[in-house]
Amino acid sequence: MKLLNLFRPTNFTRALFFLTGDVCISIFTLFLAYLLRFNFEVPSEYLSNFFEIAFIFIFSKITFYYIFKLYFVSWRFFSLKELKSLLIATTLAYLLGGGMLLVFRDIFIPFPRSVIIIDYFLTLLFIGFFRISKRLIYEKLSTNKTPAIIIGVNEKAISLLKQNIPYSIVEIYDDEKNIVGSYLYGYKVKNISNIIPHLKTAIITKEFPRNELDKLVEFLQNKGFEDIKIYNPFEKKVKDISIEDLLARKPKDLDKKAIKNFVQNKKILITGAGGSIGSEIARLCEKYGAEELVLVENSEFNLYAINEELKIKRKLYLIDVAKKEELRNVFETEKPDIVIHAAAFKHVPICEYNPRSAVINNVLGTKNTIDLSIEFNIKDFILISTDKAVRPTNIMGATKRICEIYAQNVDAKNTKICAVRFGNVLGSSGSVVPKFKKLIEENRPLPITHPEITRYFMLIPEACELVLQAGSLGENGEIFILDMGEPVKIVDLAKKMLKLYGKDENNIKFTGLRPGEKLYEELLINEADKKTKYEDIFIANPIKYNFELFKNQLNKLFKATKKEEIIKILKEIVPEFNHKN
Repeated sequence: MKLLNLFRPTNFTRALFFLTGDVCISIFTLFLAYLLRFNFEVPSEYLSNFFEIAFIFIFSKITFYYIFKLYFVSWRFFSLKELKSLLIATTLAYLLGGGMLLVFRDIFIPFPRSVIIIDYFLTLLFIGFFRISKRLIYEKLSTNKTPAIIIGVNEKAISLLKQNIPYSIVEIYDDEKNIVGSYLYGYKVKNISNIIPHLKTAIITKEFPRNELDKLVEFLQNKGFEDIKIYNPFEKKVKDISIEDLLARKPKDLDKKAIKNFVQNKKILITGAGGSIGSEIARLCEKYGAEELVLVENSEFNLYAINEELKIKRKLYLIDVAKKEELRNVFETEKPDIVIHAAAFKHVPICEYNPRSAVINNVLGTKNTIDLSIEFNIKDFILISTDKAVRPTNIMGATKRICEIYAQNVDAKNTKICAVRFGNVLGSSGSVVPKFKKLIEENRPLPITHPEITRYFMLIPEACELVLQAGSLGENGEIFILDMGEPVKIVDLAKKMLKLYGKDENNIKFTGLRPGEKLYEELLINEADKKTKYEDIFIANPIKYNFELFKNQLNKLFKATKKEEIIKILKEIVPEFNHKN
């Protein structure tokens, strides 16, 4: 084992290996230069000082190769950048060596000066080939790699070509006219439209808008590519293209500076901290420099999971937000600067079958959290809301609409309260995408309630960043709406997923709308009358409510136990609630 360890590449062994190779090659190229200069019959007097001259040039090369860090580059990753460094370092070495020969020419006579020029080019040829040889062999002669094409000429493509990946790159494509026809790492860049379907794997390195990426994937699939991948440079990972990649909507004006100013050095309390939204907000608060997090969650496992991820200073509270006195103790002990309320029951069918639980958790839990934020003079309170609160047709949506009304009408005193409303987030627990993935892996048909049903989608990190950005805006009682882009037909989503997995895209069954389910979700009750400085965030019309009447209605709602009674009170508070069984 110890003997094997000696041959493992380290900075020292790599440098020693290249240095030894450079010395041997330099002696060889200098002697070859003499042979070429004298037509392979070198007079003996010219060889009398051969090793002294060789020493001058070897010393010069080693010096400049060391300065340019050429002894510390793994030869598998030797690239055009290192080749340029080799050219510059070698040129400087021969200028130095040649200069020394000229200054001390009396010592080195006889010496044919043309040998310097010949040796210079031979050195570039032989040492350059020596440096890149393993990479050429590794990339071109490897038989255990999957042949693939790259789509996109950019830094990500260069990064990918430098790595040891299980793919042998055969061709590179792009769609920009000024790039097509150029060369990248010896590959001639070809036009995407001219792809010849002779391979099965394509790796996309270029950023495309959602609709263009969708078209590109369909184009590649029609050309016979079965394995379509995307390269993520941050993870240094080539991964299968996912439905999230095809549906992801990039925010137009994400203001990271505003988010940082809002979050940095603050103590932030997050309810529902282990859920899909709450946990991502916790990660973002850590990323943007929060001082401390207070994580409130009623699921032990979820609280454990997010705690394991975070490095920031944090406190954990395993409590139910509907229990006000327990929650009061948290506020009294921690005194946070910001409260982000993400705790809620969100699954429509479950809330339909458990209406009292939905009311207590969603409405009473929100009321408790808002009331305590006001009581303890919390500077900022953010309520996470949903598009299902707009003209609700189910109990869950109605409860969230009541939360919005409370947030808009309560006497907030020193606390700025806002709600942020958005649609479905991709990949959240229990959402359609993970459910479809599981069914596809089990070769089961994908159930869709109606061929015309549509939903808005956004990636969880992007939605949560916009939540924090919205929190930095505005005045008390505002409801911010996130621009979710165009709604997506669920049947189209299902077909795309089936196609990505190489399955029959017609493996779908229609099951009929579930209780309380809408065909189309909305983000606005009426047109927004106010824009923000951000294109992705706008404000809904405020709804003014008789607050004394509202409080009486809430008291009745909290006491109600039967479903019919609960629905009746919900309709009193939210007249537009059109319950669909």
